[in-house]
Amino acid sequence: MAEDNNTPQAGAAADEKPQLKFSLQRIYVKDISFEAPNSPSVFKQSFKPKVNLDLNTTSTKIADDQYEVVVKVTAQVNDNETGTTSFLAEVEQAGLFRIAGIEGAQLDQTLGAFCPNLLFPYARECVDNLVNRGGFPPLMLAPVNFEAMYAQRKQREAKQAEENTH
Repeated sequence: MAEDNNTPQAGAAADEKPQLKFSLQRIYVKDISFEAPNSPSVFKQSFKPKVNLDLNTTSTKIADDQYEVVVKVTAQVNDNETGTTSFLAEVEQAGLFRIAGIEGAQLDQTLGAFCPNLLFPYARECVDNLVNRGGFPPLMLAPVNFEAMYAQRKQREAKQAEENTH
C-alpha cells in the first residue's frame, strides 16, 4: 500500500496557525426601560415626533475566550411643535461571544463592529415592541453601519492621541 505524502504530519502546519473560533453563545436583554412621562395628555395631541437616537457599544472580557458585547439604544421622542417628551425607550441588548485565535486590531474590530451588527436587529425589535406596548405608533429604527461607526471612532482616537503627543 502506497503512502499518501499530501496529508500534513501531526504537529506540522496544523499547529502553526491558531485555530480561529467564533460563536454566539447567548443573546439577552441586559437592561430595558420605557417612560411616557406626559401620558395620557400626550395621546390627546396630534403625534408629530422628533426622534433623538443615541447608540453606544461596549465590550467586556469575561474569560479567556469569552466576551460580552452590549449595544445600548436610547430613543427619546419629543413632540416636534411643543417639545414635550412623548416617550423615552432604552434597551441594552447583550450577547455572549466565544472568540479565540483573533487578537489585536482584528479582535477590537470584531468586538466593536461585527458583534454589534449581530445584536442590533434584536435591540431594534425590542425598542419597537416597547414603543408599541406604550401605545405609540411603531418606531422602526433604520439599520446601522457599525463598521463606519467603528472607523470613525478609531479616527477620533488617533486624532486625540496625535494631539496629546504635541
